[in-house]
Amino acid sequence: MQKRKLVIAQNLDEDYIMRINAIIPEWEIIVGKDNTIWQKHLEDAEIIVSWKKEMERMLIQNNMNLRWLQSWSAGVNSLPLQVFEEKKIHITSANGVHAYPISETIFALMLALTRKIHSYIKNQQTKTWHHANLSLELHGKTIALLGIGAIGMETAKIAKAFGMKVIGFRNSEKPEENVDSMYALNQLDEILPICDYVVVTLPYTKETHHLFKKQQFKLMKPSSFFINIGRGSIVVEEDLIHALQSKEIAGAGLDVFEKEPLHGESPLWALENVIITPHTAGSTEHYTKRVIEDIFIPNLQSYIQGSTPSINLVDYQKGY
Repeated sequence: MQKRKLVIAQNLDEDYIMRINAIIPEWEIIVGKDNTIWQKHLEDAEIIVSWKKEMERMLIQNNMNLRWLQSWSAGVNSLPLQVFEEKKIHITSANGVHAYPISETIFALMLALTRKIHSYIKNQQTKTWHHANLSLELHGKTIALLGIGAIGMETAKIAKAFGMKVIGFRNSEKPEENVDSMYALNQLDEILPICDYVVVTLPYTKETHHLFKKQQFKLMKPSSFFINIGRGSIVVEEDLIHALQSKEIAGAGLDVFEKEPLHGESPLWALENVIITPHTAGSTEHYTKRVIEDIFIPNLQSYIQGSTPSINLVDYQKGY
């Protein structure tokens, strides 16, 4: 009788492999990031951890035994979701593993833009002693957090340490600790004029596609900053560039873009009021630990007992 099979398309420490093996001792476990390690095992893998683009062809050809995918990323919009849904495959995301590193990145960008750190770094490279017209401070300002999941909640907690007024946006409008007031996304335009910082942590869905465009940037204060660590396609990039060039907003911290890597000809690279990071806001030394220990292992224990993995189970209707 053929063994049930788990494919983990990432490199894992032996300790994690042993812990997983203790849960499914009768299974064959394939571990390794290199596709030569897992390629020939895809057809009969029941569980896959970490989806790779080259796996898609096998899935579409309908010759996979796959029942559950543990995504290595929080966002799942790049996956062939329609095919997964048609084949009734469970997907669990890595949502939640990024709360600390991304909230740190959000405040790094906000503080750098507010206190002109990016300008001073450029001045240092040319040995230029210049004030850079520094005047703003972050304490006491109003921050809008679009998306109050794990990242939004952690960011709200930090914002309170700076004495900020925190406005949250999520569809349920359910109150949350450290959030002073909560709104639905369809109320966004009403709130933008009072915000000093607008932070996007939303997933990419049909609802959030091009949520930010010319109209929304015009509503923002000329002194306000826009931070996007959600998904690039939530923003009409040309409209953001125009808003930055025309000083409709004071600046932007951007970790995600409509097309990645960001093209070398993009005007964003040269704008003095922009800080760019290469989709690294969620990078952390604890990434693997959080995916495996906090999400995959508890879900695997449920799965083996006949239950649907419940932690971060993707809702196909919502798209996340």
